[in-house]
Amino acid sequence: MTCLPHPGRVDCSLCYGRQPITFDQTRRTDGDWRITANPLAWGNPNAEVILLGFSKGPSQAGALAGTPHELIAFKGRRLEVGKILAHVGLIPKQEPEGLKRMVDKLIGDKTGRFHFGSLIRCTVERRDRRTGEWKGSGGGMLDRFVATPFGQEVAGRCAMRFLGFLPATTKLVIMFGLGTRGNYVREVLKLVQRARPGQWRQVNEVSHTDGRVTLVHVEHFAAQGALLPNWLGETGHPRSQLGILAREGVQHALGCQTHAYA
Repeated sequence: MTCLPHPGRVDCSLCYGRQPITFDQTRRTDGDWRITANPLAWGNPNAEVILLGFSKGPSQAGALAGTPHELIAFKGRRLEVGKILAHVGLIPKQEPEGLKRMVDKLIGDKTGRFHFGSLIRCTVERRDRRTGEWKGSGGGMLDRFVATPFGQEVAGRCAMRFLGFLPATTKLVIMFGLGTRGNYVREVLKLVQRARPGQWRQVNEVSHTDGRVTLVHVEHFAAQGALLPNWLGETGHPRSQLGILAREGVQHALGCQTHAYA
């Protein structure tokens, strides 16, 4: 039994008790956090490589009502996704428009090499205490949610259902996001270890493996300021070492077959 969902809306109500679920309307709130029941998936449910953001940000969540499904994932950030994938060797390096077209193609391919989604399949939002507004993005979003009991509950259920039993074809899980001082890397590893008990070991600072599947963290495609250029090695910043380590983690998982099938 595998647990990667087929592309489209995902039937899941694990975090909502017994209440009836209405897609993109049913919510659950805990303090300053809430989740909205709108889990989605793209790509191949028997993928070799899984690409996971943290949750749907405002650009994606706000597009659910009137946007074709294939255009929702990483909406507005596909160039950045392409730069990251090319940097770690999963797609060939090329000019910006080519990178965007490549990501468009991969997201729409239901039988290809990749599966796309998020660690938290539902939308996660945090309430701004100053304005009362609910926001799906912002500094520390990843770290702070998974550090709360509510976040641990939700993330744990998502990890158990969608990462616990992966297809035999799956070799690599890419997680977008590093967190403050690697906090997100450590928290996600704990979640995945609980979902997939086994002999996990560290490949390097951003990569871990259980001998069959390798988990690699890359910079978030919507990282603020110079974080992404620094990680990509465009500025000579020491953060570029994390990008090099991510590439090494991908090579560990796939060997020489990095972008051979992209």
